[in-house]
Amino acid sequence: MAKYERLVKLVAIGKMRDRLFESRCQEFVTRLSSYGRCDIVVLPDSNVANEGKAILRELDRDKGALVVALTEEGREFTTAEFSGFIEKVDRRIIFIIGGPFGLDPAVKSRADQLMALSKMTFTHEMARMIFLEQLYRALNLLNGGSYHH
Repeated sequence: MAKYERLVKLVAIGKMRDRLFESRCQEFVTRLSSYGRCDIVVLPDSNVANEGKAILRELDRDKGALVVALTEEGREFTTAEFSGFIEKVDRRIIFIIGGPFGLDPAVKSRADQLMALSKMTFTHEMARMIFLEQLYRALNLLNGGSYHH
């Protein structure tokens, strides 16, 4: 088993409508399986307030987990810094990606950490794909892999 096996959960709003993004996301989920379990929970999109309530209900199922909300006002990491962040966490990590209109303020308040993929805005589908690739890259780096070069 991997040196830094982590139990990771991604809570995301909205189905993937673009098959290309869906395919790439599935590829990274498959790759991530060599480093432990990566659960993905997709909640329906509606409006920010209802999405926020659904996310908070999902978080209530994982008491004690570290919650990281992906939002443009969060902290930016290099890949090496993100890898180091993950390495220091000693419990389940839940990452949250909002829908097309972002995250409810209540979700951001509930998060232990706010993280930005970039100060730029991406579609929620692009954000999910980029995040999964970066998660794979970070775990590969922790495990001495050659993907990050």
